[in-house]
Amino acid sequence: MASSFHSNDKSISEVLMSISKADVQLPDFQRGWVWDDYRIKALIASISNSYPVGAVMFLEYGGDNIRFKYRQFTGVDFVAKPDKLVLDGQQRLTSIFCAMFSKKVVKTITEKKADIKRFYYLDIKNCLNPQIDRVDAILSIPEDRKLKSDFGRKIDLDLSTREKEFEHHMFPLNIVYDLMACNTWQNEYQKSHKYNPDILERYARFTVDVLVLIQSYKLPIITLDKAIPKEAVCQVFENVNTGGIELTVFELVTATFAADDFELRKDWEKRKEALNKQSVLSNVTATDFLTSMTLLTGYSRHKNRGAAVSCKKKDVLNLTLEEYKNNADQLADGFLQAAKFLQEQRIFSERDLPYSTQLIPMAATFTLLGSKVHDSTVKRKIARWYWCGVFGEMYGGANETRYALDVTGLISWITENGQDPDTISRSYFNPTRLISLQTRLSAAYKGVMALLLKAGCSDFISGSAMDFTTFLDENTDIHHVFPRAYCEKKGYKREKWNSIVNKTPLFARTNRILGGNAPSEYLNKIENDSKVIAADLDKFITSHKIDTAIIRIDDFDGFFVNRAKKLLDLISIAMGKTISNRDSEETIAAFGDKL
Repeated sequence: MASSFHSNDKSISEVLMSISKADVQLPDFQRGWVWDDYRIKALIASISNSYPVGAVMFLEYGGDNIRFKYRQFTGVDFVAKPDKLVLDGQQRLTSIFCAMFSKKVVKTITEKKADIKRFYYLDIKNCLNPQIDRVDAILSIPEDRKLKSDFGRKIDLDLSTREKEFEHHMFPLNIVYDLMACNTWQNEYQKSHKYNPDILERYARFTVDVLVLIQSYKLPIITLDKAIPKEAVCQVFENVNTGGIELTVFELVTATFAADDFELRKDWEKRKEALNKQSVLSNVTATDFLTSMTLLTGYSRHKNRGAAVSCKKKDVLNLTLEEYKNNADQLADGFLQAAKFLQEQRIFSERDLPYSTQLIPMAATFTLLGSKVHDSTVKRKIARWYWCGVFGEMYGGANETRYALDVTGLISWITENGQDPDTISRSYFNPTRLISLQTRLSAAYKGVMALLLKAGCSDFISGSAMDFTTFLDENTDIHHVFPRAYCEKKGYKREKWNSIVNKTPLFARTNRILGGNAPSEYLNKIENDSKVIAADLDKFITSHKIDTAIIRIDDFDGFFVNRAKKLLDLISIAMGKTISNRDSEETIAAFGDKL
């Protein structure tokens, strides 16, 4: 197999000339130039000392696989189609080009990010002084070529004319790669000093020890072949730009579509604004949208030509502009339909969404099903798949293969009464998992809370149902049934009292009333202070799958076993599966009884 790249050393002068002629340009996904004044000086110092500054990576442009929008380097005016794009080395090459090749003032920043404009000079005397660090022999001069102090009232160094450059022995770096300009400057410099032998001798040493090293400096160049696939470009960019931006598939697709004058980023921003109006969709990313789009278009190809559905990085990168335009509106609606479905499952906000990743195949599926998603039988099947994904905890890792399996499996299951989708067939919930569900970082933890809301749990005091409006308006959150302070006082095991079994959704004001008291105490307080009759209070508490008789006598162990059973029943119904091992030795050891 032929190599996908080749490497060689090229002189900086040759590279800079290619940049000036626009033969070498930047892919549109590269970030802007950001190096500050000191880093530019440090780079110049390394080159002038013939120190290595790292390899540069180019990508041949013009192949069938590589068709990105491109842009010129900062400071370049020449317009042309590039031969190569820079994947790694933009910051270094731009710094060198602006400071040592372009005749324009360099627009850079201070270390404190203040905008400045500079020209760069070599102090001939200090460059030859071994006691002075080379970086200190490089001067950064303002646009008017005058260094000032005392709030601009005093001019410390004036290089505003050639004669003043000669007078102060300051060599302008932006002519260093223009040999004719260098020779002219040298002749005029020596003439201005009346061919003083000491000046001639010093400039000769400066030429040999500094200028020749700069002018003959070579960079290691790695050039990727234009036949390299786009996913390889993405991988290479991520590997070499560890200190720069992350190159997502969205950035590459954006650059590809831009070659056809389509601004994907602007299109996505408008769609994102619409999606963000649904709290549960607030974290949907551009890459999520493109991945779901790839599932959608891949399924269409699968039905037409029998091709396997796949949404790996290479598949997303092969998405065409025509496919995007033809499906983007429908897919955006698919995401909105998914949000409505999640609200029906009592998942109201992004914070309470078990897996944001599960939205990707769900939106594609809703789009493919169209109006069928409103059928109750279809919704019931999708709900079963969804909860199997949540409680089987199937969407926590690399999911591209699962996305594809579930979309094809769901559509076949729903429209053709095919076999259960992979997520349903493989999902499993161990009863002891209830104890390890301690925080909302777990998808299953969030899932249990949603099932309690869906089961119709009511506020302990008002009896209000925790629907979409009250859930948000009342700052509903998850709180302990047996309060933490009480459990710690009684010495109960934290793994039990802090587990999902001892938690339930409550309005914020209700939780403040509970405080750290025993259940029997706060229930009496609710009855006496909030004027809730005992029968109503028992009904409200029962709606949370809590046995009121048990908590009224503060029986924590009895409560724990009883509620665990009821939570398992909820999970079993949601998954459409019998939960095994409820009477296993492991379960009895964990809970103190079989479930």
